[in-house]
Amino acid sequence: MTDPTAIQPSELDQLPDRDPEETAEWQASLDAVTQAAGPHRAAYLMRRTLERAEGNGLALPKLLETDYVNTIPTAAEPVVDGDEAMEARITAWNRWNAAAMVTRGAKHGVGGHIATFASAAWLYETGFNHFFKGKEGDGSGDQLYIQGHASPGIYARAFLDGRLTEQHLDNFRQESGGNGLPSYPHPRRLPWLWEFPTVSMGLGPLSAIYQARFNRYLTNRGIKDVSASHVWAFLGDGEMDEPESTAALALASREGLDNLTFVINCNLQRLDGPVRANFKIVQELEAQFRGAGWNVVKSLWGSAWDELFQLDTTGALVRRLRQVPDAQVQTYQTRDAAYIRQDFFGADPALAEMAKLLSDDKILECFHLSRGGHESRKVYAAYRAALAHKGAPTVILAQTVKGHTLGPGFASKNANHQMKKLSTDEFKQMRDLLELPISDSQFVDGVVPYGHPGADSPEVRYLQERRAALGGPAPARRTHALAPLPAPADKTFASFDKGSGSQNVATTMAFVRLVKDLVRDKQTGRRWVPIVPDEARTFGMESLFPSLGIYSPKGQTYEPVDRDQLMYYKEAKDGQILNEGITEAGSMADFIAASTAYSTHGEAMIPFYIFYSMFGWQRTADQMWQLGDQLGRGFLVGATAGRTTLTGEGLQHADGHSPVIAATNPAALSYDPAFAYEIAAIVKDGLRRMYGEAAPGEDPDVFYYLTVYNEPMPQPAKPAGVDEGIVKGLYRFNTAESAGLEVAAANAPRIQLIGSGTAIHWTLAAQKLLAEEWGVAADVWSATSWTELRRDALEADAALLRGEERVPFVRRALQGAEGPVLAVSDYMRQVPDQIAQWVEQDWSSLGADGFGLSDTRDAARRHFGVDAQSIVVAALAQLARRGEVKASAVKEARERYGL
Repeated sequence: MTDPTAIQPSELDQLPDRDPEETAEWQASLDAVTQAAGPHRAAYLMRRTLERAEGNGLALPKLLETDYVNTIPTAAEPVVDGDEAMEARITAWNRWNAAAMVTRGAKHGVGGHIATFASAAWLYETGFNHFFKGKEGDGSGDQLYIQGHASPGIYARAFLDGRLTEQHLDNFRQESGGNGLPSYPHPRRLPWLWEFPTVSMGLGPLSAIYQARFNRYLTNRGIKDVSASHVWAFLGDGEMDEPESTAALALASREGLDNLTFVINCNLQRLDGPVRANFKIVQELEAQFRGAGWNVVKSLWGSAWDELFQLDTTGALVRRLRQVPDAQVQTYQTRDAAYIRQDFFGADPALAEMAKLLSDDKILECFHLSRGGHESRKVYAAYRAALAHKGAPTVILAQTVKGHTLGPGFASKNANHQMKKLSTDEFKQMRDLLELPISDSQFVDGVVPYGHPGADSPEVRYLQERRAALGGPAPARRTHALAPLPAPADKTFASFDKGSGSQNVATTMAFVRLVKDLVRDKQTGRRWVPIVPDEARTFGMESLFPSLGIYSPKGQTYEPVDRDQLMYYKEAKDGQILNEGITEAGSMADFIAASTAYSTHGEAMIPFYIFYSMFGWQRTADQMWQLGDQLGRGFLVGATAGRTTLTGEGLQHADGHSPVIAATNPAALSYDPAFAYEIAAIVKDGLRRMYGEAAPGEDPDVFYYLTVYNEPMPQPAKPAGVDEGIVKGLYRFNTAESAGLEVAAANAPRIQLIGSGTAIHWTLAAQKLLAEEWGVAADVWSATSWTELRRDALEADAALLRGEERVPFVRRALQGAEGPVLAVSDYMRQVPDQIAQWVEQDWSSLGADGFGLSDTRDAARRHFGVDAQSIVVAALAQLARRGEVKASAVKEARERYGL
């Protein structure tokens, strides 16, 4: 329901009414139909009438659009609660310092963007002065998703309020020497300021929606009341082309996320030119958001346009504004009054007459300067309307000029996104326009000076007082001194140590069983956030439905079709599971919000997101980088993993490379466990590191990626003394002797077989064949993490360069192991080959390189050459090269096994 105090549509129409009596008659007719035949009949007639009008070619806006005018007319704007002149001076200083910072950095060739903040300055400043709640008040404050290219303006404001120094500004984009500022919002690089990384365009709007949704989740589940928090996402109109930008609009409206506001800076330009050169991006976005159920507020024209709208007694001005394409609006910004008179006003006799009443200065003021996004009271009115609207999220479409106040060399130029500096003369013109007290003598050797009115100046005092009233500095990231979460009982993990006996259990099922036990923990169970993209039944998670419930803000308003079954589909307002539908991107956005709740809201949550491994990293690796940047913690689980375990699914379901992609992310700890007890040990250690007490030198701001398989296999008991190896990435599972295998020769050839994940089972089968049929003794090792082994080795190499003696763990683990090494996985050979250079023994590997295919598991493994028989042949070939078995044995094995 819309707030009754909010501005109603009938108040917002700026078209002149030439015959109020006739209008009243039409309205009375509609009222009569409504009363006599009911609202449905009235709505039907209205739809049919609008269709007829469109069919007859009448120039009416489409049903999802309004005219190209402000939603809130000047007469309905609320009074700004503050000193507008003071705020204008503060904004002027921030504009100056943002441009100065980038220009000074350009001398070092580090780049930067000037034009974006120049267009959006009032969108930010109005929010900072009046709306954005900080984190020092009650609750969690607001969550701000700052447009990445606008970061210089945010740094400039932090400089004005004393949070940054000139040295910081001079180290913009120069971080390696200390006191540097990252190019864009990067929490990992500047964790006291930035909360949300946004410069990978499209991820900001997607994440903002799911952050607003997660806020409701926390409140509805009783974890923490964050209903006072509001999520603000600042976006570019060009950014809205990214599919992720609009992917979750329906979710936001469906769940009534009125704690969310998008502010789209419609400067009509993207990186190379106009966003919609021959069309109108504002109208397109309005239709898109209205169609998705959002409240739309347009702030397009500044107060200088009021006189023109008052002169528009025929509606010709509104019609013309709707007709002119964006690229032509951009052209008007750069042309003189004569051109505008001819091209814009000359297109309609009524407009030509209007233009005779306007001076050239008035025309230039309107078309060059006066935009809704450049006036604080226009922006203030839009923000007030957004917060007053209830029941749906709001998008504010604010029209601006890219490069505003930077001078004619910048404003609306197609190339301005790539223009990194102003000349001295351009800075002096900007100074005069902004009326800043900066003298020519302060330009020393052509270097533009930073400007600051003084720490005790009225501007700084005003800025700080406004922020204090709103709850402290913003943006800001809070580091909470949270007590470590209590560790779950050891028996939860130890129950996997005895193995499964004669029962075959897939590691996916083992992980789900572990989660079932962990969510029952009385102290930490409620903090788990299970996330799944509509594949819960695939992963055997349906048993969690009735016990945990699926989160829905409406609860369950229907009787589920399977209500009489034990594992029925249960939705609840306080449900714990986030079942996201078919959206890996949305599920990742959920994960990011949950994994960073320890900072955003001071509540440690433990998300695990389980997905088809092929559709995780491959589709959403960009979000995994965002997760690492945002210092998220939790467990990503790539289920139905491996290239050969999905029988019959085929090429696009067969994951042979997710560990390769995961290895590229420094924050991801990637594991490929083979057995249930390994999963338990890894999760236990992950909980300790991320949520308990990390060891000295351990970074808790990491996330875990575990691959698990859908192939039911016997789960062995846990050998003694392997915990360190499981966590570090490698341990010896057995030897030929401990496996009870006998070889005829006393000095039989020996080889070390290393397997990971489901490949351990083919390796064990190969171990038996080698002993029984070829007289070769093989020891079998489980590589739980090729990537962690490599990272440890890289750290050891770096230590050596510093003069420190460190031996990589993989070398220590394999020290003294006899014979060559043959590594096998269900992934491309690049995965095990990560550690090859640190293995002292002769090295060889097998893997599933190439595209996947549909077939049985056995046939797929034979195709890729990773089945037990193929491992035997590869092992014999390796030993033959060393002269330890006859070369003829290799040929004989190939023929015997039909390879």
